[in-house]
Amino acid sequence: MPPVKEEFVSKLIDGKAIAAEINRENAAEAAAIAKEYGASPGLAVVLVGKDPASQVYVASKVKKCAELGLYSEKIVLPESATQQEVLDVVRSLNGNPAIHGILVQSPPPPQIDEQAVINAIDPAKDVDCFHPFNVGKLLLGDLSGLLPCTPWGVIQLLERSGISPAGKHAVILGRSNIVGKPMAALLMAKGKNADATVTVCHSRTKNLAEITRTADILIAAVGKPGFVKGDMVKEGVVVIDVGINRVPDPSAPKGTRLVGDVDFDSVAPKAARITPVPGGVGPMTIAVLMRNTICAFKASMKKK
Repeated sequence: MPPVKEEFVSKLIDGKAIAAEINRENAAEAAAIAKEYGASPGLAVVLVGKDPASQVYVASKVKKCAELGLYSEKIVLPESATQQEVLDVVRSLNGNPAIHGILVQSPPPPQIDEQAVINAIDPAKDVDCFHPFNVGKLLLGDLSGLLPCTPWGVIQLLERSGISPAGKHAVILGRSNIVGKPMAALLMAKGKNADATVTVCHSRTKNLAEITRTADILIAAVGKPGFVKGDMVKEGVVVIDVGINRVPDPSAPKGTRLVGDVDFDSVAPKAARITPVPGGVGPMTIAVLMRNTICAFKASMKKK
C-alpha cells in the first residue's frame, strides 16, 4: 500500500512485527525440540498443478520452515494428477513419522475433490484445521489442539495489541469455511481472547451498513477491494482487514498492487486501530501455520 499518513501510523496493527515475535517463539521451541528429541517438527506441503500464486505460497512456507528450524517436504504433482494419486500422497504422509503437519495447497485443479482430500488427512496432522473433526472441536469450544491459521492469527493480532474482544460486538463480513465461520467460533468461545457477541454478515445480509456501524471490532473477509467505506463504521472501531486483492496500478513496478477489503483512507480516520494490507493479517497466517506444526509434533510425542 502507499505510505501511511503520519496521523494514522499510531493506529496501525503491525502484523509483520507481531508475526516476527511469534516466529521468534517458534524458532526457540523448534530448537528446544531438536535438543530434547533430536528431531524437528515436519511440515509437508502438497501442490497439485502450476498455479502461480500457489507456487509462491508454497515456496514461502518451505522457506519459513528452513528459517525456523522445521523440517519440510514439498510434493508437486502434475496438473493432470488424479484424485487417487492425490489421496495416495496424503495417506503416505499420514504414515510418515517425520511429518507432523500436512497441507494441500488450495485451490486444486477442477478434477480434484478438495473436501475428499481434506477428509483423508489425519486430523492430528491437519495444520490448516479444515478436517471436520477439528472443525467440530472448534465449534464445541475445544481450543486445545490445532486451530485455523488465519482466524487464530487475527486473535493473536488482537491479543498482542492489547485489544480484548470480551463483551464487544464483533461483526464479521464473510461466511467462508476458511475465515468467517471459524472466526466467529473463536470470538464467541468462552475464555481468554474471546467472549465476544458476534454477528456474521454475508452477501444476503440486509441493511449491511447499519449492522457494521454497530461493530466494536469489524473483520472484513469478503474478497472485494475497498468494500468497507468510512460511512460503514463508527468512531473508535477496531478494523481487521483479511482481504488480499490485486488491483491495477500503472504507477506500480508490476502494474498492480495489493489492497484489502477495507477502503483504508476513508476508514482509518474513524478507527481506533486498523490493520494495513499488505503487512497486517497476511504474515500471521504462516506464523500460526508454523506454530500448529510445532503443536502437532508435541502432541505426537505425548502419544508415544
